[in-house]
Amino acid sequence: MSPWATVVRYAVQESLRRRVFLVVLVLTGLFLAAYAAGALAIFGGLDDFGGDGDERAAVGTGLLGFAMFVVLFLGTTLAIFLTIGTVRGDAERGLLAPLVVRPLGRTQLLGARMAAAAAMSGGYVVAFFAVLVLLTGAVGQWFPDAVLGAGAGLVGAVLVVCALSLLGSTFLTATANGIAVFMLFGAGLAAALLHQLALGLDSGALKGISELAGWLLPFMALYLASLGSLGPDINTADILGGPSGVALFGWTLVYLALLAAGARTAFLRRDL
Repeated sequence: MSPWATVVRYAVQESLRRRVFLVVLVLTGLFLAAYAAGALAIFGGLDDFGGDGDERAAVGTGLLGFAMFVVLFLGTTLAIFLTIGTVRGDAERGLLAPLVVRPLGRTQLLGARMAAAAAMSGGYVVAFFAVLVLLTGAVGQWFPDAVLGAGAGLVGAVLVVCALSLLGSTFLTATANGIAVFMLFGAGLAAALLHQLALGLDSGALKGISELAGWLLPFMALYLASLGSLGPDINTADILGGPSGVALFGWTLVYLALLAAGARTAFLRRDL
């Protein structure tokens, strides 16, 4: 097995040893049980009152849209805990020096840890979202218009959080980095609320701040784009300023590249 693959396997085994993945799976199971019960009750009531196809689509969109935020939150939590101690955390435990000197360099180590975190958190998001779509379809006989687009937006949002956490690990201890990334996640939510406030007050200053946050924290824009893929009647354009459409896709790639370059530069300058 190559050294790069060994680091990937180490990252996966470390998450299993710390019960991180187990905790997320337990929370996922509990939420799926609650979601199934809620969907049965809501769609059952809709059938009793003779709801038409439009009403069924509205209910399905609302339920799945809410569930997608839970997918994003749990996927983000998994991504953070897989990357918060990548550099400073492992350095303090004396695990980095033997790896980065020989046979694996610093760049390869960062790439391997990012690959492991992206594979686990991204795979989790895909599986969780797929189960929710199938569950909603089985209970309510409704499926979103663009399943792949919605899933891709969620995966992209989690990958951005992975990269942010990896960059933070080069500067902060594991605990501080985890707190910082969760605060950035909260800032993304606050930016969406701020944008709504700016529209209500017709404030150009508040609108400019919220749009800047949309560019600086694109995981929220990706999440909103995934919501917009559920159906043609869903308009998320006014929820948060920032990139959208093709611009969002291009900016996400640039943003990930900038985070990767920043993490690599900071790691190369760090004494172990």
